[in-house]
Amino acid sequence: MSGPVESHQVSAKYYDQAYAAKQDLVDIPFYVGLAREAGGPVLELACGSGRVLLPTAREGVDIHGVDNSAAMLARLKANLEREPREVRKRVSISAGDIRTYRSQRRYRLVTIPFRPMQHMHTLNDQIAALQTAAFHLEEHGTLAFDVFHPNYEKLMSGIGEEIFELEWPAGPASVVRRYFRKDSVDKICQNFTATFIYRTFERGRLVLEESEQLTMSYYTYPQLKALFLLADLEAVAEYGSFDRAPLDNRAIEMIFLLRKSSRT
Repeated sequence: MSGPVESHQVSAKYYDQAYAAKQDLVDIPFYVGLAREAGGPVLELACGSGRVLLPTAREGVDIHGVDNSAAMLARLKANLEREPREVRKRVSISAGDIRTYRSQRRYRLVTIPFRPMQHMHTLNDQIAALQTAAFHLEEHGTLAFDVFHPNYEKLMSGIGEEIFELEWPAGPASVVRRYFRKDSVDKICQNFTATFIYRTFERGRLVLEESEQLTMSYYTYPQLKALFLLADLEAVAEYGSFDRAPLDNRAIEMIFLLRKSSRT
């Protein structure tokens, strides 16, 4: 099993505040609802700082989180220390790579929320991550994950442009602003490289700038269906939004509930 790596050092520092300020991020009720329906235990792969994991535990569901980023796991542990004892006792954490992680436990629900599958950049990585999830499912357990529905016009435009995205307070007279710059698009490998830029302002004056690059894959629907076949999984539900709208031409998300294939 792979240990923690020094990734997301900058993003982990700002992650909780940034996504608390993101008004269109509405996935938590969906994943918490699935956990409540399953009744636990839940395995969350690429759990990060606990944005979905902690609300799940607050609902009374046992959950185990796995992530390969030392910085994110440190943030999660700090967040967990501020939770009541009854929440803390429902949470366990491991350092591990979602492509290779293996444990002896099986789960009614395995989740990969908020697009970690889009950080899998090769066919082998994508299959391996799905196989990790399938390996840890109980016989009739469910895997849930989401990726964005690709908007090709948006994907191919704006390369090199810096876009202001989010702002949140950092103190009595300071704010942090996050900017996004798309650096390149690889149409063959279906991914793009971008940079998050974090600027801290005190009384309107820039006092700190930090940045971090990321690469994200994007998927077509038939491609995902082929990946499910290769990982011996089959879809039992598909949605185009977190309020369970149909997965059709209006969809902005591609959300799947999967089980082990009846062929295996």
